[in-house]
Amino acid sequence: MTHEDSRVLVVIPACNEQGRIGRVVRSVKATLPAASVLVVNDCSTDDTEREAREAGATVVNHLIHLGYGAGLETGYLYALKHGSDIIVQMDGDGQHIPEEIPKIISPVLNGEADITLGSRYLHPGNDYRTSFTRRVGQKFFGMIFSLLTGYRITDPTSGFQGMNRKAFELFSRGFFPHDFPDVDVLLMAHYAGFRVKEVDVIMMERSGGLSMHAGMKPFYYVIKMILSIGMVILRGRRWKHYVS
Repeated sequence: MTHEDSRVLVVIPACNEQGRIGRVVRSVKATLPAASVLVVNDCSTDDTEREAREAGATVVNHLIHLGYGAGLETGYLYALKHGSDIIVQMDGDGQHIPEEIPKIISPVLNGEADITLGSRYLHPGNDYRTSFTRRVGQKFFGMIFSLLTGYRITDPTSGFQGMNRKAFELFSRGFFPHDFPDVDVLLMAHYAGFRVKEVDVIMMERSGGLSMHAGMKPFYYVIKMILSIGMVILRGRRWKHYVS
């Protein structure tokens, strides 16, 4: 990348990612040396904070466990306070490959998109494996998004994203979900007039830790997402009123 790296804040929500977070931070800094790296430590009970700091990240701690979405919102608020222009958000478990970040931010830097999603399913020769139920859910909510917006996304649950300042300003206004920010947030962005673009990326499978979709959470996720999408639709074009 170029000197524009310095405009970028890489936000990594993390909860109990000891043994992984240090490698992720070091790889991000090797890929974008001038970018800032923020790890939002969501009340980890292991050495996540120490590993992240030793790898060169700034760490903000949640004193209680607030959830993945709350970690992202903390990152957005930090970016606003410290004058960042572009955010890259990625997971701390090693699924998202830092070397793919240039693909994520190029459309934002070039003014082609306000929000970019890294899709594991667009990449040629994709062999990413996920559970049958999760893939069905991705297809179902991707179909809903396509029906409501008129354009297709293949990986609506991807947490590997880039966005410009006006996008994360909207998401920091108190509407952002604290648990599963997925299609509902993308739909909010669409109604607000933002351009959403998918780019193909390589992703790895989790190298450890507990997925936030483990156990009974997929059932909760489906019900919550349907209700959340409904609430976003009810506001409709009024989302534009929140864009400065």
